[in-house]
Amino acid sequence: MNRWKALTPEAADPQFASTAAQGIDVLGAFRPGEPSLRNRDIAERTGIPRPTVARLAATLIRLGYLRRDPAQKGRYLLGFGLLTLAHPLLASMQIRQMARPLLTQLAREINGAASLVIRDGIDMLYVETARANESLRAHPDIGSTLPMLATAAGRAWLSGASAREREDVLNSLRVKAPEQYAGSIKGAQRALRDFGRLGYCGSDREWRAHSYGFAVPMRQPVNSQLFVFNCGLPAEAGSFQDLARAVPPRLAALVRGLEEMLGLGRDNRHASHG
Repeated sequence: MNRWKALTPEAADPQFASTAAQGIDVLGAFRPGEPSLRNRDIAERTGIPRPTVARLAATLIRLGYLRRDPAQKGRYLLGFGLLTLAHPLLASMQIRQMARPLLTQLAREINGAASLVIRDGIDMLYVETARANESLRAHPDIGSTLPMLATAAGRAWLSGASAREREDVLNSLRVKAPEQYAGSIKGAQRALRDFGRLGYCGSDREWRAHSYGFAVPMRQPVNSQLFVFNCGLPAEAGSFQDLARAVPPRLAALVRGLEEMLGLGRDNRHASHG
């Protein structure tokens, strides 16, 4: 997506560097399962003219954020310099290190996947994950994304966010992802209504036809970031109703236990832990 064009107020700001935004868009054009792209592919996905893509790519190669595909002329691969950029952010999230053994244990107990996710724009982003069942056809990995409205993780974030944040994200989805919004808003609204009664959000094969999802948000942000804990299970593991009785209580216990470890109380709305 061409973010700098979509962000009209920012793009009109004299302090907004559109060239930098375009460079980020070039990097954002790469998707899992498609390791290399051509100028044409990037131009089609971002809306940036091909000559501009070529100039940006040449700069990104020199900086180590892109590299030329040695096996296919005229194609680019992501550069390893991106890992250097991402590492300080991931390393600064103390909650990841604290959650990792808990997620691993839970994944084994439910014979599925357990993950820690955050919001990234109109998507949800994995920042930690553990998987104990190789029959899961959806393989969560750090850095991969989930859609907001059709997934348990996205619905849980919406349930835990402030009314203003929730409305801002829903408005952005309506404008930037109209197909996702039209196809999933009713299910998301139903999950939001049920959250107060259930204490979790679920997705009954609404994102992936072969997977169930359950998610619980933390009761308050950590360093201004609302974290969500998510479980994924293959549909062949049993009925959604049976799993909904077994999995969310374990997931909620994990979240409450971690909140206690972090010293987060119900009324401590401005805690600042890493």
